[in-house]
Amino acid sequence: MEFNYLTIILFLPAVGAIIIALISRKDDALIKRVAAIFTGIPLILAICLFVAFDRSTGAAGVIQFEEKYLWITQLNAHYHLGVDGLSMPLVLLTCFLGFLVVLISWKVHDRPRQFFAWLLLLETSIIGVFVSLDLLLFFVMWEIEVIPMYFLISIWGSGRREYSAIKYVLYTLFGSAFMLAGILSLYFTTGSLSMVDISNQGLGMVQSIMPAAAIFWLLFIGFAVKLPMFPFHTWLPDAHTDAPTAVSVILAGVLIKMGGYGMIRLCVGMFPGPAQQYAQILIILALIGIIYGAAVTLMQTDIKRMIAYSSISHMGYVLLGIFALSQVSLTGAALQMFSHGIITGLLFAMAGLVIHNIKVRDLRKLGGLARQVPIITAVFSVAGLAALGLPTTSGFVAEFLIFLGAFNSTAVPYAQVYTIIAIIGVVLTAGYILWMLQQAFFGPVKEEFNGVKDADGLEKFYMFVLVAVIMLVGIYPAILTDVFKLGITPIAGLFGG
Repeated sequence: MEFNYLTIILFLPAVGAIIIALISRKDDALIKRVAAIFTGIPLILAICLFVAFDRSTGAAGVIQFEEKYLWITQLNAHYHLGVDGLSMPLVLLTCFLGFLVVLISWKVHDRPRQFFAWLLLLETSIIGVFVSLDLLLFFVMWEIEVIPMYFLISIWGSGRREYSAIKYVLYTLFGSAFMLAGILSLYFTTGSLSMVDISNQGLGMVQSIMPAAAIFWLLFIGFAVKLPMFPFHTWLPDAHTDAPTAVSVILAGVLIKMGGYGMIRLCVGMFPGPAQQYAQILIILALIGIIYGAAVTLMQTDIKRMIAYSSISHMGYVLLGIFALSQVSLTGAALQMFSHGIITGLLFAMAGLVIHNIKVRDLRKLGGLARQVPIITAVFSVAGLAALGLPTTSGFVAEFLIFLGAFNSTAVPYAQVYTIIAIIGVVLTAGYILWMLQQAFFGPVKEEFNGVKDADGLEKFYMFVLVAVIMLVGIYPAILTDVFKLGITPIAGLFGG
């Protein structure tokens, strides 16, 4: 019997959450150590699976480390786990950030038992989305994350935290209702909940219940809300701004990537006809998101809200890469999801440090911090430059692949024009990133910030680890692109890519 690595990776954080819930509320140190152990072990196992992942040409589209057991007989539902080239890096990213957010939360002293229990349950639900190959299991994991996210924002957040938490829940449930309708339509048509089987069947049977395009849009709306795509984006700035730092990191790092993953896996992979039919409309919405997100970011003064709006712009690049429908652009979109997770996760971690150590989040009130907190300044600058796509960082490689793939796409009319418009977003990104760095860290030194603390040893550790990954992927992108291609190639092949 093979060792069920994916099951262990999936449920260890949830087991850790249960153990934490049983620990005495007075033992904060033990709670944090347990959280670190039960997120650290899945990270080690995810690294082992990533190293052992078969990267040979024959592995393209092949599900690896598969586990399948009958779950609900009446529905023909299975506990079906597995990863391919698309999902393996995202599982690794989730485990990586899941461990780091425990370290980022080390100074949480307000009800730490509940905080870390919800945080670990959130990690399990997100991993579950990326490893599920049964649509019912996929949907259950998709819905579970709403519960910990609500409590983490509403209890440990700041500002209008209850409003932001409820807004997040309402938007998510709105999208989930459409997604559930799409999943049920697929089930009643095919009699199967297996993503693998439905993808292999093609679209012949789907016409019997409703048009394939209708099911495509039902699924797509659910994923568009989570990405989030313009005009379903308004929950994101509020949730990011009012969430605690660790939750902002996991939200930007992996949770919104569930939307992009679902689009590639279900919408494009299962419905290539409707995907190509509506690609031009969706690319136009992507361009609106890129330009609008970047333009609104330029107007922000709250440091966390600025980073939040930048995510809307960067997810527009993901949407552009997906619906340019070429192998290069799809690979770039997948890499952008990973890269954005690391870069924006680091940006939110650094913003959290600024807010925690300096007690100011309004950029207009900051300035001259480079001399007072040089390490925070240096790492914040690296993260900012990576976000605007500086060469040798992961942000540059991801955006370059998206632009290259979109410009050369033969599946979408006027692809070259759309790509040139999208590049304007890079210019705007450079504007708001450089303005943010100049406003917060450079210029005249302000006396009131003398004596503020720079990063401590633990904070330096997670900062430098994130910087190292950003640079590693930027300098040697093949470490990820060689894996992503294995999952993307069969999908791109549907469009002649």
